[in-house]
Amino acid sequence: MFNDDQITEAWRQVPGIAAIFGGEADVCLPDLVSTLIAGGDLLQFPGVTLPDGRRAAPAPPFRPLEAAPVPDFTDFPWDRYPVRVVPIMATRGCQWDRCKFCSDVSSVSGRTFRSRSVQSVMAEVREQARRHQTGNFLFLDLKLNSHPALLRGIVEQIQSNVPGARWIGTVHVDTRKDNGLSRAELKAAVGAGLRRLSFGLESGSQRMLDLMDKGCVVERNSEFLRDAYDAGVSVRCTMMKGYPGETAEDLSRTADFLERHATYIDRIRYNEFTLMTGTPISGELAAQPQDFPGMRVLRYEHRYARTHYVNAPTASLAYRRAKSRVLRAVYDINRKQIRSAAREFDGLM
Repeated sequence: MFNDDQITEAWRQVPGIAAIFGGEADVCLPDLVSTLIAGGDLLQFPGVTLPDGRRAAPAPPFRPLEAAPVPDFTDFPWDRYPVRVVPIMATRGCQWDRCKFCSDVSSVSGRTFRSRSVQSVMAEVREQARRHQTGNFLFLDLKLNSHPALLRGIVEQIQSNVPGARWIGTVHVDTRKDNGLSRAELKAAVGAGLRRLSFGLESGSQRMLDLMDKGCVVERNSEFLRDAYDAGVSVRCTMMKGYPGETAEDLSRTADFLERHATYIDRIRYNEFTLMTGTPISGELAAQPQDFPGMRVLRYEHRYARTHYVNAPTASLAYRRAKSRVLRAVYDINRKQIRSAAREFDGLM
């Protein structure tokens, strides 16, 4: 988030800060630290801001992803965990890159989509399996199906590289003709060790999904849930309440959706909407407050990238009743037994 001027401005004044780097430090970090220790010129590195306010040019997105070394987790206390699950990143950024609530569309690592090759990802999978004696992997990509060909390559090759591998990831159930999430592809992925997929359901109201510029439709979300369930995938959803413009009717539609699809969902993380600075919705609210009746900004807290505000419509009796219905549906889903094949990944994002 340190490529956001307001956030950097707040942080550069923290006592003890030697410099702030707003970029992806995969390759340049050793040189940054060496230059700092030697008292050299840190402004030679794009993305650096000094405590006195001087700044280098913005850091461009890190593109030669395959030049980054395999992450070293040897110091992690693996002995404290019953299951060893190694994180992997096959891509950075998001192919859609438009959701209005998302801070990743403006952060350094999310400003543009980039992908590694299947060969590079498989080399990392093999090495981590060797180092840590495990076949369990968590793909941390914002959206593992941003590049469907890469997802298909993982499905086709992961078992030959790490026999018995089991893995989970996050996807975007968008409206592309080819998004890598067809019924047949989901079944093939389960055969290749896929155990769980997470996705941003956000709302059961199409009006809300459109306001968020989410790039998905309720009917496709429904189809995906049924297809994934039939294929044997454990599905975890993230959702939010209190997005600007949400009404009691929108929440009622969300409750209807959850009640109809409770069988197909294993877990839901139901969040209170947070207005993050630097997001598209934050910019719209600042530029055109008249478009958001009932919302009033109280103060900005740039050190934590947060905007404190009140949203009057969420205080109505009808809204609270509809929200209670949604919460009951979420609770009923979350108290279920998770699919046995995915239990070793329960608790992970």
